[in-house]
Amino acid sequence: MAYKKELWGKMPDGRHIFLYTLDNGNGVTASFTDLGAVWVTMIVPDKTGKKTDVIMGYDSAEEYLLNIPHFGAPIGRNANRIANARFTLNGKEFQLAANSGTNNLHSGPDLYHTRLWEAEAEETDQGTRISFTLESPDGDQGYPGNAAITVAYTLAPDNSLMLSYHMVSDQDTIANFTNHSYFNLAGHDDGYAMNHRVWIDADTYTRADEKSIPTGELVPVKGTPMDFTVMKPIEQNLNDDYKDLVLGNGYDHNWVLNHPQGEVSLCAAAEAEKSGIRMEVYTDLPGMQFYTANFLKDGTIGKHGAVYAKRYCYCFETQYYPNAVNTPEFPSPVLKAGEEYKTVTVYKFSNIE
Repeated sequence: MAYKKELWGKMPDGRHIFLYTLDNGNGVTASFTDLGAVWVTMIVPDKTGKKTDVIMGYDSAEEYLLNIPHFGAPIGRNANRIANARFTLNGKEFQLAANSGTNNLHSGPDLYHTRLWEAEAEETDQGTRISFTLESPDGDQGYPGNAAITVAYTLAPDNSLMLSYHMVSDQDTIANFTNHSYFNLAGHDDGYAMNHRVWIDADTYTRADEKSIPTGELVPVKGTPMDFTVMKPIEQNLNDDYKDLVLGNGYDHNWVLNHPQGEVSLCAAAEAEKSGIRMEVYTDLPGMQFYTANFLKDGTIGKHGAVYAKRYCYCFETQYYPNAVNTPEFPSPVLKAGEEYKTVTVYKFSNIE
């Protein structure tokens, strides 16, 4: 089996933290830790064959115990924001922690990526897979239901990494997971990344207010800085005097993907001319948050002493739309008791042709 397991640190209570590295035999490796089921490295060859780590992160398990930017973290039970940190389900109101002004962000502050998950590696027809499982009790983070959660990563021979999410709950609840990796396709330590080019298959996006809560309005991207239907440099319109960009301090919005929900298809791509690395994103989810690291603290110290800052990277967070549980016209993130939440997102790496 093409993986290795190594002791990487300890939890505050003394439990061991392990790092797992998958190798597809084609010069591509990816590593993950059972601390939070976090994606730690993604090493792919650039146009010269140089091995390049294209995701931001830290060197040690101890740093991931904090991980304020959510580097590489799976986010759940609900990714993104819930307005006023509360929602009503089956006539009952549930109160969450208000950890982002009056809103809840990423189901914090008791985050899944600060917990130790169970891990299991296996060989599959698609490639080597590492699966992380977590039991989330009724009331955890404020959500109803005892939930069994699995986040799995499969590294395939075609240099793609498939992220599979699965959850079952004994009560109606919310299930809306994403991964919060920050990408720099010229290398995690390369610095400014807004000259990279991005394409997003979305004709509309969800307009948001000053607290980044969608208003419910789906706005056509055509003729606005939010139009990525033709690949362009991120920086081309980044600083335009456009209300949504001003309120978001840059790109931090949900794009409404064109493909039918439930169908895994190509929804976005990014390219770095310097390295020649291209990344394609495939998903079956209805939305994707494109985020230009607007709030990444300047001077953050990452892997191998690299200095990170805002605009040095970007995120492609596939998801249900923000605050969907409180917006009936949006696709619903409600998971019925006993039913399966199953979703897939794929990040595929290649060189620009």
